[in-house]
Amino acid sequence: MAHGPRRARIAFSDSAAKQLENITSETEIHPLDRALVVVSVDPEVGEPIPGDTAGPQLREYTDEVERVRLL
Repeated sequence: MAHGPRRARIAFSDSAAKQLENITSETEIHPLDRALVVVSVDPEVGEPIPGDTAGPQLREYTDEVERVRLL
């Protein structure tokens, strides 16, 4: 059985979870959804964030059109 391409694991920090609680309209959530899809389909998108090798490699992705920044 062939598997599809590897998908990104997306986790929300406490700070991000609080930001999500404040998003109430579809027009605000739509850009975030689009950016999350981009990251989930292409885990290598964006720029690596320097850090230690003990944890997962973090990346920063900015969608200039939708004005969304994900870390």
